[in-house]
Amino acid sequence: MILQGKTAVVTGGSRGIGRTIALELAGLGAFVYVNYVNRADAAEQTIEQVRQAGGDGAAIGCDVADFIATQEAFKEMIGRSGSVDILVNNAGITRDGLLPLMKETDWDQVLDTNLKGAFNCSKAAVRSMMKKKWGRIVNISSVVGFSGNAGQANYAAAKAGMIGLTKSLAREFASRSITVNGVAPGYIVTEMTEALPAATQEKLIAEIPLGTLGAAADVAAAVVYLVGPGGNYITGQTIHVNGGMYM
Repeated sequence: MILQGKTAVVTGGSRGIGRTIALELAGLGAFVYVNYVNRADAAEQTIEQVRQAGGDGAAIGCDVADFIATQEAFKEMIGRSGSVDILVNNAGITRDGLLPLMKETDWDQVLDTNLKGAFNCSKAAVRSMMKKKWGRIVNISSVVGFSGNAGQANYAAAKAGMIGLTKSLAREFASRSITVNGVAPGYIVTEMTEALPAATQEKLIAEIPLGTLGAAADVAAAVVYLVGPGGNYITGQTIHVNGGMYM
């Protein structure tokens, strides 16, 4: 129970990678707040799974793209738990399309949720960490933030921006024993990838040296490493979880 007594927040934690991260953190003793926007039912399902596994947590509704709403949500969580010790900025959306066809709203929504959301949550959580002189922030980026991808200029820009944010915050808060790192998943088995045609999945797998899609548990394992004792002397770094797709 290496995270016993710690409070964690996982944004976008109601399903997929976020849910798996929440379950792993709770399994190590952390009280986990599962953030959601619209899927309250899915968030409650995550909390139920946490409790079935012997952990504890609560669902918290908040659009991380909304600065004021985010500040209020973190104020509530800190008021209830006393602090936020671990923050996983996982919330993200896609609005894919080639640049000539991409709407301004498609650009703004992706940047607001994926990048500004990480800023909003980090700003809201870090004062609590500074008071305790201990904290862990993990930003979930993407292989696309490093390699780029046609039709995802907005998503790639946001995920690349998270890397710059990670490095800057790592330098700002290192003196308070707060580490800030990133995890950049490649193609992971999710509801989205499972819905792709078999031919498309085969094409994706052909690009991966390890010859298979990753699992959400692979990403969660990297997060656990960074927030646990093994990550004490690591900050400003990004762990690539992509099967060798980008090196």
